[in-house]
Amino acid sequence: MQSYSPAIEAALDGVAEHLRHARRVLFITGAGISADSGLPTYRGVGGLYDSETTEEGLRIEDALSGDVFAVRPDITWKYLIQIEENCRGARPNAAHLAIALLDQYLDRVMVFTQNVDGLHRQAGSLEIIEIHGNLQELECTECSHEEAAADLSGREVPPLCPQCGAVLRPKVVLFGEALPEEPLDRFIDAFQDGFDMVFTIGTSSIFPYITQPVVLAADSGIPTVEINPARTMLSDIVDYNLPLGAAEAMTAILHRLGLGPRPD
Repeated sequence: MQSYSPAIEAALDGVAEHLRHARRVLFITGAGISADSGLPTYRGVGGLYDSETTEEGLRIEDALSGDVFAVRPDITWKYLIQIEENCRGARPNAAHLAIALLDQYLDRVMVFTQNVDGLHRQAGSLEIIEIHGNLQELECTECSHEEAAADLSGREVPPLCPQCGAVLRPKVVLFGEALPEEPLDRFIDAFQDGFDMVFTIGTSSIFPYITQPVVLAADSGIPTVEINPARTMLSDIVDYNLPLGAAEAMTAILHRLGLGPRPD
């Protein structure tokens, strides 16, 4: 196993000990958890959109916004397809699989993810809230048509509804759009029911709906963990800050617990 500095070793030991006694655990995940699956984190080192503007002179957040989609869906779709191309064929990594494995041992493992890559579902996690939706399902902007779309290659841009001819869109939350109420309510209900431990993994932690649950948990004395090579506004708030990649950190934690799949 990898050896770490005394501070990181102590943090890993502490996280594992808390997890050993936990029954209900929340994992809040962002793009960083999928980095070891070969997916870009969109911003930061190795990001898909490190440049200031797109070819159209827009910030990527604007190109992927509801406002631009309403008037220039071709622009939004251009970058949605780029994201889908980068997600295509990706497989869950050790971090996704570790979280899914914990379903076998704990009473409740909830995954609240910003990601639209579907890798938590592929890994087999049982309770997932994809708060930004996913790229694998399309819906018509005018009629009730819906369809699965595991692969967007070869589609016209923007893709059109086969029933009414209107523009299709993936079931994702674009920038500037409100979060869907039903999954958000499910998350709030689960948080109010209570968790014994809260992890945040691979998220830049810039949105209130990501940071507030962690802050509330920390203020309530619930053990909190941040796994992220980069520092965020949560780094000095959480009980344990692990400046490691997601797969590396989760592998090290499970190793300390001696966990593996249960025999059938």
